[in-house]
Amino acid sequence: MKKRSSQFLMAILLIFLLAACTAREDAGTETDGDSDENRQEETSEKVIYWNNGEEPTTFDPPVGFNAVSWSPLNNIMEGLTRLNEEHLPQPAIAENWDVSEDGKTYTFHIRDDAKWSNGDDVTAGDFEFAWKRALDPELAASSAFLAYLIEGAESYNSGEGSAEDVAVKALDEKTLEVTLTSPQAYFLNIISLPTFFPINEKVAADNPQWFAEAATFVGNGPFKLTEWQHDSHLVMERNEQYWDAETVKVDKIHWAMVDDSNTEYQMYQSGELDSSDVPAELSEKLFEEGEVDIVDQAGLYFFRFNVSQEPFQNKNIRKAFALAVDQQQIVDFVTKNREQPAYGFVSPGFTDANGQDFRETNGDLLKTNIEEAKALLEKGMEEEGYDTLPEVVLTYSSSEQHKKIAEALQPMFKETLGVDVKLESVESSVFLDEQKQLKYQLSRSSFLNDFADPINSLESFQTGHSMNRTGWSNAEYDQLITDAKNEAEEEKRFELLYKAEQILMEEAPIFPLYYYNQPYLQNDAVTGVIRHPVGYIEFKWADKQ
Repeated sequence: MKKRSSQFLMAILLIFLLAACTAREDAGTETDGDSDENRQEETSEKVIYWNNGEEPTTFDPPVGFNAVSWSPLNNIMEGLTRLNEEHLPQPAIAENWDVSEDGKTYTFHIRDDAKWSNGDDVTAGDFEFAWKRALDPELAASSAFLAYLIEGAESYNSGEGSAEDVAVKALDEKTLEVTLTSPQAYFLNIISLPTFFPINEKVAADNPQWFAEAATFVGNGPFKLTEWQHDSHLVMERNEQYWDAETVKVDKIHWAMVDDSNTEYQMYQSGELDSSDVPAELSEKLFEEGEVDIVDQAGLYFFRFNVSQEPFQNKNIRKAFALAVDQQQIVDFVTKNREQPAYGFVSPGFTDANGQDFRETNGDLLKTNIEEAKALLEKGMEEEGYDTLPEVVLTYSSSEQHKKIAEALQPMFKETLGVDVKLESVESSVFLDEQKQLKYQLSRSSFLNDFADPINSLESFQTGHSMNRTGWSNAEYDQLITDAKNEAEEEKRFELLYKAEQILMEEAPIFPLYYYNQPYLQNDAVTGVIRHPVGYIEFKWADKQ
């Protein structure tokens, strides 16, 4: 098991995803005959078989704001920076950059040999086009908020400003200037994300749906997309146009779309996949046999209350439900992958200005307390004039794991609060949209950090934020987040973030369950696969013997 490193503390953050494809006995080696009939030799290729879990929602970089889209995208596209093997941002399409004395203006110098997969040069204009497009209110990209640290970005995205006001400017073919609202230590980390990938402006002008099919997809990453059989599999091949192509050792990656952990494990056992998640039923055995590796992941599994629906308009009733939950029992007897129970929203692994871990410093803010849960429920019912609590429905997206967790919570609410909670499963394809529309009373959720700073976790609950999905609003909380974003002094900034998390847990529009980790099984012949704490799978440095 790998322990959290100081580097991880600086560069946390997604979603753990796997990917693979077609069943073959010779998984990892593919032999292709040359089209020339006179050729006698066959060439062996290095092929990795992985599992993406399900169909990517889209390969439009700022729109597919989820792990099933962003993890593949991370291998077929690249931004100005890229996370390295130690999860730290390094020069990528930008060869280097200059920073102004006040720390607000960055001037990026794009590599002369940066190419698109169709052979076009990657230009500063491609970045300006892509970043402003991501902020276009008509596109309504849910990841647009990540760019709000850029001057003029939030105003444009909210419909109050214009694209010309966004401080992203191509000075020439290979020079991009970006001005921030205030100095931000995590800027180089955040621009490694897909929201900040360039888009070939000429390709997009000719075909606005260039990202929808393998035949029209034009990327600039270590691999190129060569096949996309929707709801079946993806194939990526080594991109000979990539500026650092000599580093890439793998010829192909086949990504399957298998959403059942037991099926995935069976495919791994039979050699059809090179890696697998750990099924809960087998976890104890596999851990004891030393078959499982674990790496860190920044994020957590949690539940959202809808504060616009009864009875969760009442803070004390929300807290009663939160305190009735025994997180330790969930990780010990349900998920069984050695996760850490969560009693705050920000994951362990973030260091503050004094080198202290954020989670340890802010402590346990919402932890199991049976007696207090009972007292708060009684108090909340009195405040609302309830003789009987309105019916409570817990909704989860259809998945065996989500079902097991919901079924484990149900008796906790009954035994502690005397409340019969009804369970309801909804298809994954509609769950997120309906949760955003506040149709659910109490619903499961998850959060994976996008970049290495706790503000990424906490900004999600600002009033009206696209990631809020609770109906909760708190003016003091909003101001703390705004002040933190504009605070250049790190010690003061973290004090603001500590207070914001305390308010979030006190108001309890959500309750945390456990912090994610990444337990996995992997073929010993496969090396160099990087599982970033942000959730992306990285094949740039992968190899297969």
